[in-house]
Amino acid sequence: MPRYFIWTIGCQMNKAESQQIAGYLDSAGYQATTSFSHADLVVLNTCVVRQSAENKVSGTLGLLKGLKSKRPSLQILVTGCFVNSHTQELQRRFPHVDLLFKPGDYPELIAWAQQQGMPIEQRLPRYARNDGWTAPSPCALIPIIQGCDNFCSYCIVPYRRGREVSRPVKEIVCEVAELVRRGMKEVTLLGQNVDSYGHDLPEHPDLADLLKELSNIDDLVRIRFLTNHPKDMSLKLIETMASVSKVCEHLELPVQSGDNDILKAMRRGYTVERYRDLVHTIRHKIPHISLSTDMIVGFPAETEEQFEHSLSLVQEMRFDVVHVAAYSPRRGTVAWREYQDDIPGEIKKERLNEIEELQTAVASETNSQLQGKEIEVLVEGKKGGKWFGRTRSNKLVFFEDAGDWLGQLAIVHIQKTSPWSLIGQVKK
Repeated sequence: MPRYFIWTIGCQMNKAESQQIAGYLDSAGYQATTSFSHADLVVLNTCVVRQSAENKVSGTLGLLKGLKSKRPSLQILVTGCFVNSHTQELQRRFPHVDLLFKPGDYPELIAWAQQQGMPIEQRLPRYARNDGWTAPSPCALIPIIQGCDNFCSYCIVPYRRGREVSRPVKEIVCEVAELVRRGMKEVTLLGQNVDSYGHDLPEHPDLADLLKELSNIDDLVRIRFLTNHPKDMSLKLIETMASVSKVCEHLELPVQSGDNDILKAMRRGYTVERYRDLVHTIRHKIPHISLSTDMIVGFPAETEEQFEHSLSLVQEMRFDVVHVAAYSPRRGTVAWREYQDDIPGEIKKERLNEIEELQTAVASETNSQLQGKEIEVLVEGKKGGKWFGRTRSNKLVFFEDAGDWLGQLAIVHIQKTSPWSLIGQVKK
């Protein structure tokens, strides 16, 4: 039986698409393996949001070139945001790659596979097969909208994934219902901007409508969604989160900067004041909400004072998690065309470290308040001999027990906390 290996970096959308690709390859009679060296077919699902990610892709393609020189039969496929519309140029640079296809372009993958004589199925695999397959995890990632119409000045995603295209409500509900039937308990709805969901569909349903439809699925325990855009998040959505019990009390709400001039240069479409008001509304409607955010430091021309505004906002907002990155110019974006990358790398690193140090202190204090509490955890798997899972507020929890807890809702008494995770004892 031929074997495949999928190498994935980047966002959760990439992870979801890799799962979909794995399903297609399974349907063609391939078997998953755990390394490049054992694979007959390799898929790279790539990210170029930052230079470090792009460097990893280029390095991995170099590694695969060496492997293919020793094993000419090795087939190499590349997808994700590394693949732009200029596939001929990419093919010239990487002639050892057998197929380059844009993210989510499954028809292109299917057409290529059929040309190779692979009996790949032209439908959603796994969910549609009556072969006893069960969900490998209690948690599923479900893309609901592809692409982005926002064109933030620093972001390459709209140029690689295209404009927004929503999946029909009925299609999503059917997919989730089938996964639940096969053992899945939690779903995370994905999109570059989930708050735009449905505007391009005939009856203009929105994310709140979709959440209500999914909540009617028996045995679906939890619903999450990401990523949100502060300028597009509606009061209707917030109120739906507050009223629909299956929707978890957690939000990914990227702010990117705490300075209005930087936000304007980033083309984010909101001010710090508007973001602050939005957070206050969310916390008023959903008192136990946990908030994660993204920040970029070292954006072109960012002064020390402007950076201090971001630092102050992190201190004020008391996020549960802050994902911080140093600005990386992306060829083809507005910022790449209009601004000089003029902040030295060592300054970017210092600013990144300051945000991380502050957030570590905030998260440490926030999580310490959970010590001694009993919290519901959906158990996702085992790591290092310990069961792990997440709370409704997306806190990572570990516990040891000899029983089989996979996919179960466990009540865990928290005994130890850190900025990044919690450790406890399961209550039987």
